Amino acid sequence: MKNVLVIGSTGQIGSELTMKLRNMYDGSIVAGYIPGAEPKGELLESGPAEVVNVLDGKQIAEVVKKYRIDTIYNLAALLSAVAERKPLMAWDIGLNGLLNVLEVARENNCAVFTPSSIGSFGPSTPHDNTPQDTIQRPTSMYGVTKVATELLSDYYFHKFGVDTRSVRFPGLISYTTLPGGGTTDYAVEIYYAAVKGEEFVCPIAKGTFMDMMYMPDALKAAVDIMEADPSRLVHRNSFNIASMSFAPEHVYAEICKTYPDFKMRYEVDPVRQAIADSWPDKMDDSCARKEWGWTPHYGLAGMSADMIKNLKIKLGVE
Repeated sequence: MKNVLVIGSTGQIGSELTMKLRNMYDGSIVAGYIPGAEPKGELLESGPAEVVNVLDGKQIAEVVKKYRIDTIYNLAALLSAVAERKPLMAWDIGLNGLLNVLEVARENNCAVFTPSSIGSFGPSTPHDNTPQDTIQRPTSMYGVTKVATELLSDYYFHKFGVDTRSVRFPGLISYTTLPGGGTTDYAVEIYYAAVKGEEFVCPIAKGTFMDMMYMPDALKAAVDIMEADPSRLVHRNSFNIASMSFAPEHVYAEICKTYPDFKMRYEVDPVRQAIADSWPDKMDDSCARKEWGWTPHYGLAGMSADMIKNLKIKLGVE
């Protein structure tokens, strides 16, 4: 029996993670959402849902007590490009929201997963095979909040014994839910354009490598880290995880194997490009592999085939 609260359950990660957890565990897997972002369809019908604003600690505590929650997945955050436009909101949700979650967890003996990101690194970080433990001086508000998230989560573990764990997600690619304002969104949008038969305008410059991951692997990581034997964990907040690194021209070439007439041109977004240039090209995830057995399943070719197959079904394209 496992009772889990997913805060941000209707977002890109939360919508799929909530369903995965419901398929895995007996118990209450609660879809936490904010008004205006209500769960729909299977997500609403398959389990309990409650209004949970990460900025309302009392509200979080009430839901935790009502369902006897033992694990909280805190996915509330503004993505990187949006956070640059709304830095104060990004800080408020990312840090004040996390503080509310950690306090509720401390008082109710809950484990907490709050994802970090490739964005927690900066231009002075080694870009190739970025080490698990290295300098983190991000130049975006998104990155600043993620570094602070890692430190605050570690503080609550060492100071109060709260079981905090997390991973640094690369760019995430999924056919289920569209992303909402991230630097790596192009790697999702390019597949939609190809399947629809549209030209793709790429906001990221040619030759810009970034770590990417297919959503099934990201969900696996989020579950596996929380199930890991704590006695093996040297690190906690937060583990590098990786599966593939590519630049826009590489995903374009892979898609052209299926759609040889697919067209792409570049119109670089300076805000997103500046963020992308500050991030690692490829992270070293050897600590995650050693400490809790992390292993991805998908590379670029396998992911592309699965994305195209499922998007054709989703979009009703022959």
